[in-house]
Amino acid sequence: MKIPVEDRLFSLVLALLATETGLLKAEILSTVRGYAEKYDPHGSNANLERQFERDKDEVRELGIPLETVESPDRPGDNQALRYRIPKGQYDLPDEVRFTPDELALLALAGEVWRGASLSEDSRRALTKIRGLGIEPREPVIGYAPRLRVREAAFEPLRTALDRRQRVRFAYLKPGETAPRERRVDPYAVVLHEGRWHLHGRDVDADGLRTFLLSRIVGKVDVVPGATFAPPAEGIQDRILAELDELRLSNVADLAVTAGSDAEVRLGKRAVLGDEDAGVIRLHYTDVAVFADELAAYGPEVRVLTPPDLRDAVRDRLRLVAETHAARDPRGAR
Repeated sequence: MKIPVEDRLFSLVLALLATETGLLKAEILSTVRGYAEKYDPHGSNANLERQFERDKDEVRELGIPLETVESPDRPGDNQALRYRIPKGQYDLPDEVRFTPDELALLALAGEVWRGASLSEDSRRALTKIRGLGIEPREPVIGYAPRLRVREAAFEPLRTALDRRQRVRFAYLKPGETAPRERRVDPYAVVLHEGRWHLHGRDVDADGLRTFLLSRIVGKVDVVPGATFAPPAEGIQDRILAELDELRLSNVADLAVTAGSDAEVRLGKRAVLGDEDAGVIRLHYTDVAVFADELAAYGPEVRVLTPPDLRDAVRDRLRLVAETHAARDPRGAR
């Protein structure tokens, strides 16, 4: 049965993503869909090898970082070369931007990828890879690429920034019970620690401010007829540097339950850790945002320092308990 080129390339990429150590050419030809059907374990596979060399070049031309790793025991031996795709280099760079329509199309493409990775052919290929004694680095069966959805305020703010237009929006500041209207000249929209920030001049306060887009309530409107001069060059780099400096200045010591979700997730970001004591140290940018995250772990995490973060988490947990008690007709706590 003739395998379409697209299927063969997809299967090749899937197999090379599934292993960190890489695959030998013989392992690829004998396991990957599109090659395995024609592979002869006892004869010459020169045609298949030439096909693989063409496919390898095509994969690289698509922008996929296919690497070759030389064996330290057999330097210069092409048959001992291993091929792999480092997953970290396969991720999209932060500066790549998509329109809403492009995001919708990419989401559909991700579902197509997921459907293909769930196919029997893909399952059999990974089973063969395991049969060679190579354990896949991560479960790629059923894997679908995901894209972070930006806040609704992102697009109107980016448009206003490009056109040098003043905007107004309602902003709910931590500790306040109602949002207040802000009028801002948008200078930069940056992504830091997975969250979008707006930096600009607060017209009413007559000063520079940085706002979290997730705290903008409702629509972002343009102020008719109000424009502003472009900010100094390199403002995005400067704001990111300031946010990094702020994050490094905030340090939290946390006690986490061994084997818990909190230990696994927060432990990946820890800068210091004492496994015996179950204590980890993290940096954070925003007290309110970090307190929201920590409170979601419930009893799995306890804040040791600083006091303001500990109080913020305690307030959130108390509010949750009071809300549930109010809804319980028996008044249970």
